[in-house]
Formats: sequence, structure tokens, C-alpha cells
Amino acid sequence: MKDVTILKLGQWITQAGLAGLSELSLVQEFCRRAVQAGVPLSRGMIGVDTLHPVLEGRIFAWRETETDVRQSDYTRADGESEKWLRSPFYHLLQTGDGELRRRLDAHYNGGEFPILDELRDQGTTDYVARIDRFGADARIGEVDSIFSSWATEHPDGFAERDLEALRVLVPNLALAVKSASFARIAETLVDTYLGRDAGRRVLAGSITRGIAERISTVLWFSDLEGYTRIADSSAPEHIIPLLNDYADALVSAIDAHGGDVLKFIGDGILAVFSRGAFEETCQQALAAEADARARVAELNARRSADGLPVTRFYLGLHVGEVFYGNIGSVDRLDFTVVGPAVNETSRIAAMCRSLDQPALLSSAFAEAAPECRAQLVSVGRYALRGVSRPQELYTIDREAQPTRR
Repeated sequence: MKDVTILKLGQWITQAGLAGLSELSLVQEFCRRAVQAGVPLSRGMIGVDTLHPVLEGRIFAWRETETDVRQSDYTRADGESEKWLRSPFYHLLQTGDGELRRRLDAHYNGGEFPILDELRDQGTTDYVARIDRFGADARIGEVDSIFSSWATEHPDGFAERDLEALRVLVPNLALAVKSASFARIAETLVDTYLGRDAGRRVLAGSITRGIAERISTVLWFSDLEGYTRIADSSAPEHIIPLLNDYADALVSAIDAHGGDVLKFIGDGILAVFSRGAFEETCQQALAAEADARARVAELNARRSADGLPVTRFYLGLHVGEVFYGNIGSVDRLDFTVVGPAVNETSRIAAMCRSLDQPALLSSAFAEAAPECRAQLVSVGRYALRGVSRPQELYTIDREAQPTRR
């Protein structure tokens, strides 16, 4: 590859990185352009760790014989596998080297790395693995490098000029992949810790303190029955798994039906349903409630079989106007909802205990969703603590509620 060709491909990588191309597109187009420029690639692979509650990272693999780049995810458990521990990349991590090359010709001694034995049997003649490491201040958690491999089936392997081109260009590609990966990590983090809608608003620039939008929404506030008693009587190491089990059941139901979880308050969950007119969002909230009950019933059956404590959730549903935005100090903000309607929702949920009802809904909810009224039964008029006027509360008629999941 000529110097001018390397320069042009390097310029493309820079422009693609600035344009925000995905890792898939970067790998696909880089390999295509490299082959077009004369580098005899038959395989190319880029891998990068990530910050994700479940995943450890992603691999993007290109083959000359396939149309599309393949993406695969790996978990933390994969890092302990025999395949990983006997891989060229693990070897590079242990030695601190940045590159490993093996000619897979008649002189290659098999058995060093099982993956290379497989590649040789498939026709690969030359293999290069690289790790391009980040500086100490350029890391996020354990995301500290980009690893890649490059292989050819050319009878003579890689020429020296091919290797030099890869050594010049791959670090540029790694930087572009890092940029795309960090953007994805940012989206994952804000979705995980703020919720989907709030997270996207923050990434879109809604970060100024005191800037809040007035919205009309369905409000969900739930907590667990007898949580204090369970926490006092259970071993400390059982409390977090219990909270995670029930949060997973409720949040999954809320997400599945268009809601956005804004906050965990101990064993409580604050969520909103605001994607559509009140009639639609009220139906979404009721569908989420039914889904959550079903998920909790399945969870309780599993936990009971394992001899673990079980519970159920209380739920208050309300509709009203709230302020939705950034609230807090100069350097510590929370993207949430505030307003009298939020307080009323928590008070309604608190009434579930004294009325022995798993769910209570406000009269405002009932009025906002006339098509849902057939599912609701009045339980009377009550004064709510801290709320000036009494209001009628409703519960859900299980027999009239459609089965949804």
C-alpha cells in the first residue's frame, strides 16, 4: 500500500469517526477499503469492552466471503473461559505487548493458541493480533483498550508493507471505534440510571438546572408489602437480591407497556406513562399493573420453592400535571417529576395498607379513562394525608380486567 493510499484511508477513518459511524459500519467499510487498496485481508475483527449491567463487551467480525459484519456479545463469565485464557489477546494482556504475529505456514507449530490451529485448518496463512491501549485518564471502568485481529489466506501471507499499513491505520480505527463505543456507553448509562426518556433528554442537552417542562401524565408509585418486616427478619445478604427480584418484575412490566421508571426510593418505584393521550396512557398503566401482578406471582412461586421470603406490591395510580426536568444543586442534579400530583400518588399508594387493597386509583384517573371504568370499583371517599380535599378512590375489578402480558 502506497503512502498516499494510507493517508487517504487514514483521512476516511477520521471523517467516519467524527461523523459518528457505528462500530459495525467502521469495521465493514475499513476492511472493504483496505482490500480495495491492496491489503489481502480475509478476516478482520475488532473487540471492545463496555459498561453494561449484563454485557462485558462486543466483537465485530468481518469476513471477505460474507456480506455483513457479524456482531456478537460476550459476558463477564466468558472472560474465565478456557478459550479466552488460551487466546492471543489474553497472552498480550499478560505480557504487556501490543502485537502478536504468527505465520500459519508449514513451519508453524500447532497447539500454542487453539484459535490459530482452527484458522490454519480453514486456510489462513498469516495472523496478526493487536491491543491498542488507552491512557490511564482515557479509560472508563475496565474499558481500557481496543483489541483486533487481522488474517489473510494469501499464499505468501502479509507482505511487510501490509503490516506497516495495519500498524499505521489500526490505531486510527481503534480511536474511531472508541468514540462510537463511548457514545453507546453514555446512552446505556443514562438509560440505566435515569430511564429511557429522561436519559435521552439529558443526552439531547436538557442539563440546565431549573429547566423543567410542565407535562400531564399518569403517575405510578409502588412499594413492597411488609418490606420493613422482611428486612428486619432476613439475613442481610438476602435483602439486595429480594429488591432486585421484585424491581426486575415491576420495571420489566412498566417498560413493556410504555412507562418510564424515574426513581427507586428504597423499595418504592416512581414511574410515569406519558406517551400519548390520557385514555391511552391510563390503559398502558393498567396493562402494566396486570403484567406486574403476573410476573410477581411467577416470582413468588420460584422464591417459595427456594425457601426465600416473598411479598407483593402496593400500587397507587393517579393523573395530573407535574414539572419534568432538572432539579437539584449546582453540581448534583436529578431528572425527575415534582408537584402536588406526585405527593398525592404516594399518599394513594400508602392507603393500600389501611384499605387492604393491592392497588388504588384516584378519581382523576377514573375520569381521565372512561373506557377503563368497567375495570374499576369505588372503595369510598377518603382524606389523604397532606392533601386538602378528600377524594374518591377506586380499585381494580380483577374479573373485569382483560388478561394482558
